[in-house]
Amino acid sequence: MSTDDVSRRTFMRTAGGTAAAVGGATAATGTAAGQEGGGSVEPDWPSATNGNVGSYQDARGQDSVTISVGAGDQGLAFDPTQVWVDPGTTITWEWTGAGGAHNVQTVEGGGPASLDSGDPVGEEGYTYEYETSEEDAGITHYHCVPHTAVGMHGGLAVGEDVPTVDTGGGGGSGAVFVPDGARALTIATFIAMVSTLGLAFVFMKYGGTIAPDEA
Repeated sequence: MSTDDVSRRTFMRTAGGTAAAVGGATAATGTAAGQEGGGSVEPDWPSATNGNVGSYQDARGQDSVTISVGAGDQGLAFDPTQVWVDPGTTITWEWTGAGGAHNVQTVEGGGPASLDSGDPVGEEGYTYEYETSEEDAGITHYHCVPHTAVGMHGGLAVGEDVPTVDTGGGGGSGAVFVPDGARALTIATFIAMVSTLGLAFVFMKYGGTIAPDEA
């Protein structure tokens, strides 16, 4: 076996290993990118809980959360409109004084939490507190009784065992999001693979050694 054959085989083994390592790095980067762009989930809310503002807050892990009563341009909304909390969280509904007199009450048959702030109130700064428990697990649909017909509704999700939907990160296109850093690394590894394979081709075609210039 000639020296050129040995050199070519050695080079091919090295080039193959380099290409495999680069390919592995690219694949790992793609997996990480897919995971990072995997979107998020939120409770599968009944459509009527969207209310007039449609805002959402994931307040799990928080001891307390405040919801404005009389929010929006006309004061006819709860904000955040939909809230996801843990059992044991204290929720405070605080009146803004806008939009007339409001109250907080679970819609009939609207879920496990028994919300009831009493008669409608229009006073700014008035508050109604409710501490969630394990018995409230699930989704509760509530509303302002005087303004239910004009869309003053809200939703309260309690606990981890709640039906959820994949929001897709808010894009809705289903496309995989690739961060700039991952994209740059992918391009660099592709160029490295092409360069390695190109050198391998040249080495095999023209030999592994270059004769020195004759004196």
